[in-house]
Amino acid sequence: MKVFFKLITIMLLLNSIACEAKLSTKFYDGRCPDAAAIIHKSIEKAVSREPRMAASLIRLHFHDCFVQGCDASILLDETATIQSEKTAIPNANSARGYDVIEAVKREIEHACPGVVSCADILTLAARDASVAVGGPWWNVRLGRRDSTTANRSQAETDLPSPFVDLNALILAFAIKGLNARDMVALSGAHTIGQAQCFLFRDRIYSNGSDVDAGFATTRRRRCPRNGGNGNLAALDVATPDLLDNKYFKNLVERKGLLQSDQVLFSGSTAGIVSEYTKKPRVFAADFGKAMKKMGEIEILLGKNGIIRRRCSAVN
Repeated sequence: MKVFFKLITIMLLLNSIACEAKLSTKFYDGRCPDAAAIIHKSIEKAVSREPRMAASLIRLHFHDCFVQGCDASILLDETATIQSEKTAIPNANSARGYDVIEAVKREIEHACPGVVSCADILTLAARDASVAVGGPWWNVRLGRRDSTTANRSQAETDLPSPFVDLNALILAFAIKGLNARDMVALSGAHTIGQAQCFLFRDRIYSNGSDVDAGFATTRRRRCPRNGGNGNLAALDVATPDLLDNKYFKNLVERKGLLQSDQVLFSGSTAGIVSEYTKKPRVFAADFGKAMKKMGEIEILLGKNGIIRRRCSAVN
């Protein structure tokens, strides 16, 4: 009888380990049932204080997942043994929202210490940021664990540049398991947020056939030929604080701010852009699906990784 109970105990333990090694929307129900509510409330407040933060949090999640997977590596500070992704060219003086995620982590640690990963917090924060600016909601499966390392060099090679052509964009996303439709839908996050002058200067002074002349003239007022590199411009001037399909209408009108935006309305993806201009609900649904798919790139599960007590440092 004792042997029987031991076998039952072992089976239950193995089953528990197996369950913990899989993503689930109910992953924290038993150990931290208020986690999602705490995160949602914090993100709602942060975006209410600064609407631009919604774009920053979605971008932070994207920049995390494209570098060694969705493991919160982007949140790690520089140390003697860690080359922080924060200082990589695509992130330096650009990526934002670290303090918001760290504040959420402190609240979560107070409620249930050592349970909820920074990777899951960042994934939920991106979803809640979308909702806070009128964008879609999607189910987020949880159970990610945090990395103990960062990868600055990968951040400088795998994150797509705002200057690349369509084929390079498609390839960059394909490497991460995302197809062209995913890529166009995710690019729709540029319907919110802002970009620095040096990222779009060449485009607005190019006099190219893919740039609306009036749009370029307006943008030049805050982005001179020389200087003002950090001056900001809304990626979507019409509804900069609303996650809608206006971004795609801008592309059709040749008013994409970044070169990597405008190229979507060319070649094999032009039809997807046109579809999203006419069918906002289709865009919203595709955006949610693509964000969910992106949020599960190369995740750490089970005994891999750790649960960081602070998102900016290894325990």
